[in-house]
Formats: sequence, structure tokens, C-alpha cells
Amino acid sequence: MFEFTFTEEQNMLREMVRDFTNNEIKPIAQKIDADEKIPRELIDKLAEIGVLGVSFPEEYGGSGFGEVGYCICQEEIARGCMSTATFIGAHQSIGTNAIYLGGSEELKKKYVTRLAKGEAIGAFCLTEPQAGSDSFNLKTKAVLDGDEWVLNGDKLWITNGGIADIVSVFARTPKGITAFVVETKWPGFHAGPSEKKMGIKGSTTNAITFDNVRVPKENMIGQDGRGFLIAMKTLDAGRLGLGAACLGAAKELLALSTKYAKERVQFDTAISNFQAVQFMLAEMAIMIYNMESIVYRTAVDYDLKKSVSRQSAIVKYFCSESLDKIADLAVQVHGGMGYSRELPIERFYRDARINRIFEGTNEIQKGIIARDILKKNGAM
Repeated sequence: MFEFTFTEEQNMLREMVRDFTNNEIKPIAQKIDADEKIPRELIDKLAEIGVLGVSFPEEYGGSGFGEVGYCICQEEIARGCMSTATFIGAHQSIGTNAIYLGGSEELKKKYVTRLAKGEAIGAFCLTEPQAGSDSFNLKTKAVLDGDEWVLNGDKLWITNGGIADIVSVFARTPKGITAFVVETKWPGFHAGPSEKKMGIKGSTTNAITFDNVRVPKENMIGQDGRGFLIAMKTLDAGRLGLGAACLGAAKELLALSTKYAKERVQFDTAISNFQAVQFMLAEMAIMIYNMESIVYRTAVDYDLKKSVSRQSAIVKYFCSESLDKIADLAVQVHGGMGYSRELPIERFYRDARINRIFEGTNEIQKGIIARDILKKNGAM
């Protein structure tokens, strides 16, 4: 039987991040969307309060709150701005986490510490022009030349790609897919212009080119040819954090919709008195209850070092699908105002759609779930 209660420290973390979101993020969320940029001052403030390394142990510059703490932060930050939550996810949950999960002690001390403290920004370079859902088909190559690896190839849709200082890169060697830590200041690293996107506009997304980038041998993450396993393990945490962000956005949409329904008067009564509107709010609450349950149940298992590949795929699938439905219902409750940029509902609606695509499309998630079901004969 699953039992879970947040600790006093976790509740204090939530309160701190919620206050930060209310005071520092919500007031500028619309501007972040319009400017298509997260201010550097906000990133620095996130680093100051420990959010950029909240999941990592203190010995590596983190706050020691594990995956549960990370999910708490992503939930609260996404209530204000999905772009900011996406930036944090790419930096911490996949960009830095790949080094933490697979790297040597030397790599963790050298890079994870800087990243967790917010002294450097991270990114995760896996996707390529011909390797999206089929991530095993990547073409970027790494060739050993003396004491260095030489990287050549192109990456696509890299979140934080244009602002990152340190990136986890996956390339093909004669032994298979291998992971490396690359500093973006090294010669041959080139980031293209930021993509123009429908949503999460404040989160920079770039194409990356590696043109004879020379990487020290010691910057290999894990073993030669074992990088794909590191990528998949990293994405388990990434999908879980994505689910937490979806949960936060969903909670905010329900709160905004409830407030509006009680204030908006039609036919001489608040629209919250209409059963049609009540049912929409109820549908939103039902989905949120289930989202919250599976996010934190899986986060607890992750912190207990249990395998959560199937569970994180379920979290990613269910939470992203639910957020899309909740965002649509929120627009409907708000009517014409929900379609206007005057209110944040329209921004949440645009931001929600990407969650069914990145970190592995939802069709890929169903494949992961189905394979695990068949492997374990349906047992959880």
C-alpha cells in the first residue's frame, strides 16, 4: 500500500518557491512570453534560492531535496510560467542529471557542482534532424584522436542551446552511442538562432552544430558505447519533472477558472451556478487529483532508487494529455476572455501543447509502457 506525506522541510520548500513564483515570476510571465526570453536576473535569483540544483546532493552543490523536491519546485514554478519551468527542466533534470547519473566522480565534482549552483547553464543534446522519436538513429560522430574525442554533427530542438555553458552530448563511436560533456566555449561549437515557437516562447530552443569540437577523453560520461542507456535513464527523470510542471499549470488553470466563474455574471447570476460550468471545473479537478497522485508516487519511487521507466512514461503521457484538456476547458470557462492575451489563459493554452511532444512523444510513451507490460506480463 502506498503512503506518502510531505515532510516539514518539503512543505517549507514549497512555500518558499510558491512565494518566489508569486512575487518574481507571475508579474513578468507575460513579458517573458512577449520578449521570448527569460531575464538573466531571474535565472540568477533562481540560483540564489537553490532551485537550479534542488535535486542534487549538497556535496555536488545541490540542495539535497531529491526528485520529490524537484517536482515540488517544478509544480510551483509552472503555476507562474511554463517557459521558466522548461528552462529549469532542461538545465537540471536532463542536462545536468546526465552527468550526475553516468559521470565519473571527477566529472561530477567539476561540472555538476557548477551547474547545481547556477554558476553555469546546462542543456541536453540528443535530438537530431533525422533522430527525433527514433533517437537511436543519431548521426553525430565522435572519433578518438590521441587524448581527445573529435565531435562532428548537428543537433536540433535543443532547449537552452543558445544560452548553455555546458551540454551533455550524445554521439556515435565505433562501439555505439556514447555521452560526453562539452563546454560551449570550445572551438567548433555553434548555436543557431532561437526557434520561433507557438508556446513556451521564453524558453530558448536552438539547432546546434559540432564542427571538429575536441573533447578531452576524461569528459566521456560513463563507458564508450553505453550512452544510450544513460540518455534513457536521464529521460525517466525528465519525464517525471515534466509531469510535475503540467500539474502546476493545471492547478493554476483550475484556480483561475474557479475565480472567473464566481465573478462572471450572465443572466443575472454568476456562471459558477450553471451546471455546465460546474461540470467543467469538476472534470479539471478529477484530472488534477490523478496527476498529483502519480507524480509524487513515482517521485518517491525514484528517490528510493527503484526502476520507474514505465511509471515515468505513464506520468508524462497522462499529465500532458490532461493538461491539454484542462487548458481547453479553462478557455471555455473564460469564453472570449480565454482567447484574449489580456489574461494568462491564452498563454497557458499555447504552452501546454508541447508537452505531448518533447521528452519523447506520447506515442513513444505508449510504446514504452506496452513493452514493459508485455515483459512483466502486466505486473506493476
